[in-house]
Amino acid sequence: VNGVRGSGYLKPGIDGPAFGERIAALDPTLTPDLIIMQGSINDREQGEAGYREAVTAAWDAMSATYPDATIVVLGPAPHELPVGAGTARIDTDLGELAAARGWWYISPIAQNWITEQNYLSVIDVDLGRKHPSTDGHRYLAEKVAAALAELGDAPVTEAGSETTAEQ
Repeated sequence: VNGVRGSGYLKPGIDGPAFGERIAALDPTLTPDLIIMQGSINDREQGEAGYREAVTAAWDAMSATYPDATIVVLGPAPHELPVGAGTARIDTDLGELAAARGWWYISPIAQNWITEQNYLSVIDVDLGRKHPSTDGHRYLAEKVAAALAELGDAPVTEAGSETTAEQ
């Protein structure tokens, strides 16, 4: 776990740097089987200039540091409805970049994890926070676990290949 409040691929956080700098500081002796890269709704107001390049550099660094790990990308979960244009662009960009690598991509937006019906039970709107509530974090964790289980049962295709193998 290496989260920093308010950070993204482009945007430094409240109390730490953006994704790329944090990835560079990770312990290369770790041997994770699975890495979940989540984000980056905090980049929604940064614009698209340089975004895909920052994502690509961060992902290149992560896969070089942990070459034997399976990397799954978890896109942004909307903090407000309707989903804003910046958040939707990030979701599209991450999905396309993950697909180009043959990486699994989980899109809370495309899978409608947060709807008008469950918004107030998932998102804490008090004091303008618009972050998941305690119950919202539990709900999102359950959705991630279910998505990972579903992906684990799916065939894996390497980017650029036509062969499929069981993961």
